[in-house]
Amino acid sequence: MGALRTVGGVGWSSFAGIDREIAAAGYPVSVTCVHPTAGIERRAKQLKVWILENCKIPRGKKIILVTHSMGGLDARYMLSRLNMASKVDALITVCTPHRGTPYADWCIKHLGRRLRGIQLMNFLGLDMQGVMDLTTEHCARFNEQVLDVPGVRYYSVAGQRPLREMPPMGYHSWKIVHKVEGENDGLVSPSSGRWGKYLGTWRADHWRVVNRRFIPDVGNRTEEIGAYYLSVLDRAVADGAVANRAAIPA
Repeated sequence: MGALRTVGGVGWSSFAGIDREIAAAGYPVSVTCVHPTAGIERRAKQLKVWILENCKIPRGKKIILVTHSMGGLDARYMLSRLNMASKVDALITVCTPHRGTPYADWCIKHLGRRLRGIQLMNFLGLDMQGVMDLTTEHCARFNEQVLDVPGVRYYSVAGQRPLREMPPMGYHSWKIVHKVEGENDGLVSPSSGRWGKYLGTWRADHWRVVNRRFIPDVGNRTEEIGAYYLSVLDRAVADGAVANRAAIPA
């Protein structure tokens, strides 16, 4: 656009090093932190407070939200229900389970109802509402009730890798999701990850997309993941919605 591109980043530390790569490309970045296991509503309220208190948004300017996983649902709720759409130009969701994940369904059935694991953690003071909010049933209701806001541009990307390229901790969840929805990133399938304008499927697992490498990229090397984020940010800028704006990895 011929103007200085800005990214005011919110994302939590799970975006290992990605914020520095984005900043090095000319996008100022800041990083947020929300509760790791709480429900969407609680996390969305935390995100709103953080943005208002820490993101210095010039009058007449807006930000881009770049979110990973459940963070995309938090952002959608915040935009739709918490009166924050006037401050956001675009939302980019990465590997977000917009339609839920069969693995959350499995966890509720086997760890929650049968073993009472979730109830026990709640009893101990650990907020595990996030697991319940990621079931396919809950996300179907969420999508009916939490509508996209006119004036905000919605983009999405998803990930997928074959089982042989998954880190060991993702074997079980990959199989559960694959049985129901096919190829996936270890937790979320591309069919669930699509929302708004779809910008493609990255060959990366759910953890690799935030630069967490649990297995070496041998044979099917994944390029530095920061380049993927820059490509979607540049695409948003090319669409004309976000020049001279701030973006937030959240």
